[in-house]
Amino acid sequence: MRSRSYGPDLTPPWKRTAPAPEVAAERDLVVEEVATGFCGAVTACEAGTVTLEDRFGKLRVFPLEPRGFLLDGKTVTLVRPAAASAPRGPRLTASGSIAVQGARARVARAGRVYVEGRHDAELVERVWGDDLRIEGVVVEYLEGVDDLPAIVAEFSPAPDARLGVLVDHLVPGSKESRIAAQVTGDDVLVVGHPYIDIWEAVKPSSVGIPEWPRVPRGQDWKTGVCAALGWPLDTPAAWRRILSNVNSYKDLQPELLGRVEELIDFVTG
Repeated sequence: MRSRSYGPDLTPPWKRTAPAPEVAAERDLVVEEVATGFCGAVTACEAGTVTLEDRFGKLRVFPLEPRGFLLDGKTVTLVRPAAASAPRGPRLTASGSIAVQGARARVARAGRVYVEGRHDAELVERVWGDDLRIEGVVVEYLEGVDDLPAIVAEFSPAPDARLGVLVDHLVPGSKESRIAAQVTGDDVLVVGHPYIDIWEAVKPSSVGIPEWPRVPRGQDWKTGVCAALGWPLDTPAAWRRILSNVNSYKDLQPELLGRVEELIDFVTG
C-alpha cells in the first residue's frame, strides 16, 4: 500500500491567513500593537523587539511577532530595518575637511601652535586633531599668556619654524592684546577670540543651555558659570560635560573656527 505525502500545513486553503506585508520599524514610524492596543512611535528596534513611545512619553517594548501591529489600520509585520548603507562621497573630519584615508601622521614640524591652557588644547584636538596629524603640527599649552614673551624668545621662531598662538579674550586694550603686540612678527602670529574662556567658544545650544551666564568681575569665571547653571562646583567635571557635547566644528562659534584655521595655515605655509 502506497502512503500519501502531505505538506507541513494541512489547513484548507480557504482558512489560511494571507501573510501580512513586512514593514521596516524605522524611527518615528507610528503603529499600534494588536494585542494591547498600545499606539506609539518607534524609538528603537533591536534584535527581536521594538520600543514604542506614546503621545504621553510612555515607553513599552514589544516582540516583533508576525502580524503583530497595525499601520494605518492594516495588519503588518514589523521587521528590523536594514543596516544603513555606507555614506557616499568622501568622509569629512570633525573640522569639516576631507579625510585622507589610510594616511599616517606626518613627522612633527619644527613649527608649533600654542594655546593658553589644557582645555583649549583638548578642544582643538577634538575638532582639528585629524588635520593636525596630517600636517605634522603639534599643539602645546602655555598655562596663561603672561609667560608668552619668554616662551617665544626661547622658541626662536624662524621661517621654517613658525609659531602660532591662540589667546583667550583678545580684545583691544586688554592685557592679552598688549602681550600679543610684543611678540608678533614675521614668524609669530598671535590670534584670539573675544570670549573670556574657551568654554564660551562652544555654542550654548550644543551644551544644552540657553546661553553662557554673565559672571561678575572679580569672581572666578568657571566657578561662577557652574554656580549660575546649577552644576556641581567641579570645573574638571564641568569641562568634561562640555567637551563631550562637541562633535564637530558645528558645535563651535565662528569666532574660534576662523582663528584656528588661520593658525594652522600660518604654521604650515
